[in-house]
Amino acid sequence: MLPSSTVENYLKAIHLAEGRLAPEERLVAMGHLASALGVAPGTATTMVKALAESGLVVYEPYNGVRLSPAGEKLAALVLRRHRLMELFLVQVMGMSWDEVHEDAEQLEHAVSDRLIERIDEMLGHPEVDPHGDPIPGPEGTIKQRTLDTLLTCPLGTRVIVTRVTDQDAAFLRFIESHELKPGQEIEVEARDEVADAVRLIGKDDRRITIGTRAASKLLVHVA
Repeated sequence: MLPSSTVENYLKAIHLAEGRLAPEERLVAMGHLASALGVAPGTATTMVKALAESGLVVYEPYNGVRLSPAGEKLAALVLRRHRLMELFLVQVMGMSWDEVHEDAEQLEHAVSDRLIERIDEMLGHPEVDPHGDPIPGPEGTIKQRTLDTLLTCPLGTRVIVTRVTDQDAAFLRFIESHELKPGQEIEVEARDEVADAVRLIGKDDRRITIGTRAASKLLVHVA
């Protein structure tokens, strides 16, 4: 099977879903995959069966799907094109980080390998995109990092925002308005489970309060 844009979108969606699985889980549910791609469950199942026949996924009827090694590599290369294009659009084209996702979704299927490697070289072989997501290498390898969220990092310790896992434009604007973009140094002052709130000390000792759901989407490492 040739890696059409549809194939690439399925592999990328499975890859991203696998990254969110709980430790005890090993398969992506078909309902979850269909929802992520905005298609009917029957449509997703038909496509996944074709991917399985091509050796790109392992499909277990009634249980779910996971990528094969070949599918994992191809998915990583799609992510490489997507994330390099996002960074190019921000750094070179001057676009905002909250508006590049949709354009990168289109461009990831159109750019040639030669062009993407030239962009990578021009940008200085970056390791992360504007949202802090890791950029896979040209061989499809992804450098893994162990990061905390604002719900699990130590209290009263300076941490650096490293990655924002939600690409929704409104959420990204919310993060930017509170000066919580990747690279920003902050401190978790307190967590209030009853109030569903996390209190932060940000830039210039600015006090910020955000909800726990938002806090779970910000990955950090100790400064």
